[in-house]
Parts: sequence; C-alpha cells; structure tokens
Amino acid sequence: MSGRHLKSPILPGSAIGVLGSGQLGRMFAMAARRMGYRVHTYSPDEDTPTGQVADLEVTSPYDDLDAVREFASCVSAVTFEFENVPAETAAAAAECAPVRPGGDVLHIAQHRFREKTFLANAGLPVTPFRHVETFEDLEIAGLQLGLPAVLKTAGFGYDGKGQFTIHTGSELSDAWKHVGEREAVLESFIDFEREVSIVAARSEHGEFVHFGVVENRHHNHILDITIAPACVSENVKRDAIEIAHEVLEKLDVVGVLCVEFFLRRDGSLLINELAPRPHNSGHFTFDANITSQFEQQLRAVCGLPFGSVRQLAPAAMANILGEMWQQGEPDWAAAASAPNVKLHLYGKLEARPGRKMGHLTALAATPDQALKDVQAARRLLAG
Repeated sequence: MSGRHLKSPILPGSAIGVLGSGQLGRMFAMAARRMGYRVHTYSPDEDTPTGQVADLEVTSPYDDLDAVREFASCVSAVTFEFENVPAETAAAAAECAPVRPGGDVLHIAQHRFREKTFLANAGLPVTPFRHVETFEDLEIAGLQLGLPAVLKTAGFGYDGKGQFTIHTGSELSDAWKHVGEREAVLESFIDFEREVSIVAARSEHGEFVHFGVVENRHHNHILDITIAPACVSENVKRDAIEIAHEVLEKLDVVGVLCVEFFLRRDGSLLINELAPRPHNSGHFTFDANITSQFEQQLRAVCGLPFGSVRQLAPAAMANILGEMWQQGEPDWAAAASAPNVKLHLYGKLEARPGRKMGHLTALAATPDQALKDVQAARRLLAG
C-alpha cells in the first residue's frame, strides 16, 4: 500500500500532496515552500490552516476515491498530516504516487487495538490491554486487568476524546455509553512518573534520526506543555531511543513518527500511542533545531538526506487553546514583548474550547528557564 519506490530524489520545484489540512500540514507546507517545493492539500474543508499557505487546496470528501486519485496524479509524492484518513483513501492515492509513510502504517496506527497488538507481537513494551466489542467483553476485561482502568475507543480518538477512566465496577455502564457502545480497548491504569515522547524520522534506506526525549504535560487530556530536553536519566534516554528506532524499523516507516511513552516510577517505559506524522510535542523543533520535524518529513518523503537535528538551545512549547478567546482577543502585543518567545498561530477561523489555535515556543539557557518564560508569555496573552 506504500506506492512506488522512489527511483531518485524528488527535487525542489516538484509538488507534494498532503492528505489533511490542519496545523501540521500548515507547518509542513511552510518548510516545503522554503525549500522550493509546491504543496497541494486535500481534505473535506476549505480555507484551512494548510490551505492558506499551500499552492493548491482541494476540497473533497476522503471517500471520493476518484477525486483522491486525481489529486495524487498531480503530485510527485503524498504524505499525511493526521492519521484519521481512511486506509482506502491512502490506497487510492498509492495507485498514482508514492505514499509516505505507507498506508499500511496508517492502517495500524489509526486503530488502538491493531496498534497495540502489532507492538505487543513485536515484543515492544505496551500497557496491558484487552479488546472490547460488547458490554460483556468490558465486564470480563475489567475482571482480567483489574480496576482502575481506562476505556478508549478503538479508532478516531485524539486529545482524550473517547476515553473514560473506570475506578469501580459501578462505572462500567457509564464508560460503555461514553465511548458510544462501540469497539474499544481497555487498558490498565498506569501510575506513571511523567509522560515523554520522541519524534523520529526514517528514510527509505533505513537512515534514522530523532529529536531526543521530551517531557509532555497535559491538561484535560490535551497536550499543554512540552519541555525539550526532558529531565530524565541517561538510561531512560537510551531506552526510549532504542524503542523508537525499533518501532520505525518494524513498521518500515518512511517519514516522521512520534512515539509517546509512560515513564514509570521504576524508570521503565511503556508505549502509550504512536502518531505516524509530525507531532504537537515536536513543534519546538520549528524554532529550536537546525532542521525541524516538518523539514525532516519532507526530506524523507522526497528521498533527500536528513538535515542535522542539533538543538540550538533548550526549549519549551505551550499550546494556545480556544479558551484564550473567551474574554476577547488575546493580547498579542504583550506576548510578543518576550524577545526569546516565538508565536505561531494556525489561521483557524473559529476559536472553540479545547481547539488548538496556536502555540508559543521559548528558547532559554536551561529547560526550566524556557518553561518559566513560555508560561509567562502565555499569561500575558490572557491580559
């Protein structure tokens, strides 16, 4: 399902297709256009974050496979900016252009049970889990795994959507209703020290680069802060890098993939989720690294050598959510008064609670200082 192999690098001046049109595609398009590529984006929406900076915005449903084929026939390669693109869409695109990463990677990563089963069969460390298709399955799984546990929809979940933490047996019915009484995965509740992730890239020839281990802090299940680098032991860094490398190898990824981990209190790591694309926790690389995650995605897709991943300074990233607009327009001038803080806005037309509207990145002498600076800048936004 990955399409044709590249016979030679896809050179600047070529058009690259992006399935999806959110902020990840927007930043990919910025990196691609800076290197002289054209970008076409495909999604059901119009005037999108990606479409505002792309050369061509195609608005059509993902299940219009003829439109997908026409889109792919006009570009030199296709990539993704989010994983909830139907696998059939990726397969249709692959008939007309190389798709990076392949649709088989997408098929695994967009479905929690397939993803966790793949990882477990590969001998990689995952949270204990059970497949749930009926309420009776949930009752049995709860007995097998024990409570507390977390019930998650099998597909199309992100930012905590479709999740319910079950503390007692009396909550099983509420949990089943919360996920829509549909296919799900029950996972053991992990008492972890912190959440960390690695964004990495792999080429068609197996070259592997990564942006180091970063710490992620969440609020209401949505990523709130990323600190780069994470303050973890050298053993944890080594283990996380090794696991991430093995994940990309096992999946035969050509492109960028993020591995999210739970770091347990004994120093061991469990894979929480995979994202076969650039990731929110890698946004800091746009400002802090010689080569960003978005440029590495482009380089992998086009068969170019990878750029240096060296980080120029410690960094911290803070998301800007739609809540920031509840008291009126944020104070952009105040936030811009911090000379070491970069503002990124995604061009979304409507601010809604929980919606990612932009982010701030601070560069400083230490990770702690970068964290303080980015939090201070975000407070200034709120007036």
